Amino acid sequence: MRAKFTKMQGTGNDYIYFNCFDQTISHPEDLSMILSDRHFGIGGDGIVLICPSEVADAKMRMFNGDGSEGKMCGNAIRCVGKYLYDRGIVKKERLDIETLSGIKHLDMKVEGGAVKSVTVDMGKAELQASKIPVIYDAEQVINQPIEVAGQTYRMTCVSMGNPHCVVFMNDLDHLKLEEIGPDFERHPVFPDRVNTEFVQVLGPRTLRMRVWERGSGETWACGTGACATAVAAVLNGYCKQDEEIEIILKGGTLKINYRADGTVMMTGGAEIVFDGEIEIF
Repeated sequence: MRAKFTKMQGTGNDYIYFNCFDQTISHPEDLSMILSDRHFGIGGDGIVLICPSEVADAKMRMFNGDGSEGKMCGNAIRCVGKYLYDRGIVKKERLDIETLSGIKHLDMKVEGGAVKSVTVDMGKAELQASKIPVIYDAEQVINQPIEVAGQTYRMTCVSMGNPHCVVFMNDLDHLKLEEIGPDFERHPVFPDRVNTEFVQVLGPRTLRMRVWERGSGETWACGTGACATAVAAVLNGYCKQDEEIEIILKGGTLKINYRADGTVMMTGGAEIVFDGEIEIF
């Protein structure tokens, strides 16, 4: 079969998007592993299916490069909003998108008939350890020790639909993320594996972040990770609630606001890279 796709990126987090209003994609888990390969496939952090929904304007399904399905992806959902609007599928500036972590609300800034940036209501941050999940002798894991590969780190755990472990440190440039990332991802305290953010505080409203995503490795950006980082920064006293925090990532900058009511708002760009068609055997 032949399938049409669109390559899109949000803050450098690139996925291969399939419009499932017009076509059916079978075995997306296997397809993601094949197509995400940057040497033998299209290349990307995974694939995203944009599907019809009975409870929202559309439904998003996201699969990592290893074929595992993610419950939520902040950068991908902004691209889904842009795709739906720019292609005339749902011509509204406020959208509801169904995900495995619930319905997310999108507000899009439109210029010249195209979406330039998207603000996503990411919902409330989950801090209860058992719901993240993280196996730890505490109801919340805030600035708690964890030993990884013989070294002790201080972690703060947050779920934004996906589990996140945030570690603050001073030097990100010399961090050997490709070595330490898998050890965090598969640490026994994380039964569902974990995304790990390594964060440097640059100021009360500015953070720098590198991320190791479960199933994908180091990526240029992670929307839910940026949200978890902002929440962790507030919980650890580096930043304040109800203030916009800039998260500097390898692929660009996201703006996060962790509100006093516990909800997290994320604003960032979304870009169409190219359209294509691929033959699937």
